[in-house]
Amino acid sequence: MANSILQHPLFGLSLSVISYALANLLYQRWRFMHPLFSCTGFIIIVLVSFRIPYEDFKRGADVLTLLLGPATVALGVPLYKYRELIRRNLARVLISVLAGSITGIAASAAIVGLLGGSQSIILSMLPKSVSSAISIEIASRLGAIPELTAVLTTLTGLMGSMFGTRILSWFRIRDDISIGIAIGTAAHGIGTAKVFKDSEQQGGFAGLSMGICGIMTSILFIPIYIWLK
Repeated sequence: MANSILQHPLFGLSLSVISYALANLLYQRWRFMHPLFSCTGFIIIVLVSFRIPYEDFKRGADVLTLLLGPATVALGVPLYKYRELIRRNLARVLISVLAGSITGIAASAAIVGLLGGSQSIILSMLPKSVSSAISIEIASRLGAIPELTAVLTTLTGLMGSMFGTRILSWFRIRDDISIGIAIGTAAHGIGTAKVFKDSEQQGGFAGLSMGICGIMTSILFIPIYIWLK
């Protein structure tokens, strides 16, 4: 009976929804506890404590994954709303995203290399700043470890959403356009979702930068792929 309940798609769906609801309650009381961070931690604790296979959880969680498509398309709304502002700042966006993409790749390689990481770990780390769908595909093409890339990509988004705007404020970067570009380039979808709560304009530029970063990063990896082959 218990196994049939755990294997039912509603189990994974219910656990995800309940965990996120609890995480939001914690966030309202302790602002430093990012909902996605505590939600993920709670789900991991439940699965490990009760020895629930990830596949059983995934059956229901995949229902929520389907909603990522409409959510991504919804990013087009602020892009249309701020189209004139985006047009006037397009060169600024493109240059900033390109610089951020190159810096993200180079910094990842340098940090892991200095720490003595193997080539497979370095390659798995390189595409961490773009969305999971793109980073995993890049990792697969490079012969890296896609599962590790998925984890690193998620952690990058979480860290960027938790500390990104705070770090930018330390450097007195407070205008919506700059924050949106920085977070969208460095922390992909998770960071974009966070800044959307702070400002629609920030979210719009973050969504734009996230998309451009995915395209630019994919192109930047072409010479790396050729070199490895």
